[in-house]
Amino acid sequence: MTDDSLRQTFARRQYVVVRAALVDPLLGFLWRYVLARADSGAMSAGDHDVPGTACAYADTVMEHVLERLRPRVEELTGLRLCPTYSYLRLYRTGDALAPHQDREACEISLSANLGQDPPLPWPLWIRGPGGPDAVQLNPGDALLYRGIEREHWREPYGGVRLAQVFLHYVDQAGPHAGWRFDKREGLDLTIPLPI
Repeated sequence: MTDDSLRQTFARRQYVVVRAALVDPLLGFLWRYVLARADSGAMSAGDHDVPGTACAYADTVMEHVLERLRPRVEELTGLRLCPTYSYLRLYRTGDALAPHQDREACEISLSANLGQDPPLPWPLWIRGPGGPDAVQLNPGDALLYRGIEREHWREPYGGVRLAQVFLHYVDQAGPHAGWRFDKREGLDLTIPLPI
C-alpha cells in the first residue's frame, strides 16, 4: 500500500496496518535489547493489564524509537503530533490483554512487533467500524490506531515470547494536547540510540 492509501484507510477505519515500520538493523537490535533487559531482570515484573510479564514505561531506547517514528506517523495520520510515551512489553506463553480503550495520552498509537519466538501468528484484535478485526503483525510490522476510540485486545498467547512496543502520541491541536510527553518535562533521550 502507498502512504496515500494507508492515510485514506486510517481516516476511514481509524486504524491501519503498517508493514515493515521497523527494519534491520534497528529491528534486530531492538529484539536483542528487549531480551537482554528482560533476562537481566531490568524490566518491571508486570502491570495491571498483564501481571507478571516484563514491561517498561518510557524506556530510553524506546523513547528514541517513539521520536524516530513520529514523522511517519504524522504522514499517515495527517496530524502534527506530540509524543507522549513509549511502553514496552515482552509477552510470554498464556499472556492475554483484556478488551480496552486507552487513556487520553494514547490518542494516536502505534503498536509494533519487535520480534517473537517462535514465529507463530498471534493476532492483535481491534474493533473497527465493521466489527472485530484480527490483525497479524510480523516482526517489524505495526498497527496504527486511535487508541482512545478503538477497543483492542489480545487472546492468550501460544508462543514462547513476543516483544511489543506501544508508541503513543497526541494531536498538537487536539483536545488531548495537554498530555504531551505524558505530562513529563520531555522524553528521556539521554542515552543515544546506537543505530
